[in-house]
Amino acid sequence: MRNKLCAAALLASVFPFAAQAQDPVGDVAWDILAGLTSEVGPRMPGSEAEARARTWADARLKALGFSNVTTEPFPIRGYVRGRDEASLIAPIPYKLAVTALGYSGTTPDKGIDGEVVYFSTLDALKAAPTGSLVGKIAFIDHAMKRAQDGSGYGPYGQVRRAGPAIASAKGAIGVVIRSIGTDSHRNPHTGGTTFADGVKPIPAGAVSNPDADLIARIARSGKPMRLSLVLTGKTTDNLPSGNVFADLPGRDPSLPAILVGCHLDSWDLGTGAIDDAAGCAIITAAALKAQEGGKALRTIRVLWAGSEELGGFGGKAFAAKHAEPYALAMESDFGAAKVWRVGFSFADANKPLADRIAAALSPMGIVRGSGKANGGTDVEPMIEKQKLAVVDLDQDGTHYFDLHHTPDDTLDKVDPAELAQNVAAWTQVLKIVANEAAPILPAP
Repeated sequence: MRNKLCAAALLASVFPFAAQAQDPVGDVAWDILAGLTSEVGPRMPGSEAEARARTWADARLKALGFSNVTTEPFPIRGYVRGRDEASLIAPIPYKLAVTALGYSGTTPDKGIDGEVVYFSTLDALKAAPTGSLVGKIAFIDHAMKRAQDGSGYGPYGQVRRAGPAIASAKGAIGVVIRSIGTDSHRNPHTGGTTFADGVKPIPAGAVSNPDADLIARIARSGKPMRLSLVLTGKTTDNLPSGNVFADLPGRDPSLPAILVGCHLDSWDLGTGAIDDAAGCAIITAAALKAQEGGKALRTIRVLWAGSEELGGFGGKAFAAKHAEPYALAMESDFGAAKVWRVGFSFADANKPLADRIAAALSPMGIVRGSGKANGGTDVEPMIEKQKLAVVDLDQDGTHYFDLHHTPDDTLDKVDPAELAQNVAAWTQVLKIVANEAAPILPAP
């Protein structure tokens, strides 16, 4: 027993994160996930931390035996966070849990304050008369609900993506939204917003769901509300970012390669474990496992894209720079919960290939979806440029938006067994598509 205890202590000292999670020593996916979140930490686009992440990725991919490990820099328009504070002044004094949205306008150091105008939905804000918000702060509510496929993020995310610009156009001096999330914790969810040319960027923040509930209750009471807001972050041009990619060369370099993507950057509130260190861990470990027993027929290229969170800049930069042919693209950027569904964008001629993939995944409880696969932000520009076939491995998103873009996006939220299931599913798919000699064609 004493020897076993000593061995366990040694294991914990050498592999602290693997021991903590009771994950097998030498597991590539967990090693990448734990290393990226714990040795680099938050990786805001354009930041010094994102630069360190590129250096870390370069070294790790080389150590894992990848070839042609390359870092490609590009500049971005970024957002540098400042001081984020918000408080109700009336009808009760109450400090709110708030975070600035990416590309928020900047308040003076002393902040701004104003009457709050409550909107229950984005459509209600759109219907407000032009000029009706002059000198006021808009609050936009919404009703995002849980969904296994995460489908609420598209429509309700528009509150964050478009709401601040709409409020600005109607004269608001600032805007606060209910966080785009499904949790009940006092954790605000950050994320990017956009202001079109000619629309003045105004200070824009998100409050936690419990704080949004309080604001909604006060609004229903009819009592006037007043709010102070301090968001001193700044939008900054020409910040350095970049992509890192690497290859596992195939036996036949004349065949178009398989492109698999994730994004290296993250928001700065947590350590970016589920968004998207897990994705980089999954695709990289699976690419290596797909080589077990010998090289695959086609080259597999892994793309760890930069600056996805502020506008998908990495995927766009990669597509603009690269003309080498690809046959198929895939992406992992939805956490680390179990894969439950597979989708395809294949030509009719490749139906037998899709059938083989679905059959290989079926014993894992993964069902075949009927929708068309689209890839994801980091590979979509290349999919569109070269008209590529796509496979989507959809993860269970029931709880994803509890953590998304919050301080709770940390390593302890990842279940090693579910991470391993992702790697196993990806490995099955890559073994099949990377060894397919016939052309792999997209749906028309």
